[in-house]
Amino acid sequence: MALLEQWRSKAYDETANKADLQRLWQVYFQEERDIYAELLKNPDEVVEGTVKELSEKYGVPLMTMVGFLDGINDSLVNQNPIEEMEEDTRVNLGFDKELLYKNMVGAGADWLYNLEEWNEIFDEAKRKELYKEQKSSTTIVKGDKVYPNDPCPCGSGKKYKKCCGKNK
Repeated sequence: MALLEQWRSKAYDETANKADLQRLWQVYFQEERDIYAELLKNPDEVVEGTVKELSEKYGVPLMTMVGFLDGINDSLVNQNPIEEMEEDTRVNLGFDKELLYKNMVGAGADWLYNLEEWNEIFDEAKRKELYKEQKSSTTIVKGDKVYPNDPCPCGSGKKYKKCCGKNK
């Protein structure tokens, strides 16, 4: 079983004891926070190594590193092959700073996008701008309703019911 599959079966096990799962996630979120805090101290350095080497470097269990790699993958400049990843798979943590910040906002991970290390990377105005960009990108805006006697939006000059709204 690939590492990612092992992580997901453990972390998202619907048959597990809820208290055990809650403890797992509580520990995971703290370790994740610590790894990000370390990475953000040198945001332009591309950290590389095997999955096992990175888990040792950051002092976390192998499964925590697998979960971390799963979480950060969408924010990387060059994504890792997380689906078939094993202990000796070489991975990188070269992230796009703006994308990472937005993805943290999108995930609702305030314990991550509020890390003080972000202050050295983006000023407050930039962080607010990225926050707003992320929030507005997921807002659905419905167009105005077109009624049968309204002019057709296609620009024909006919009423909607006699043009594009016919037989609909």
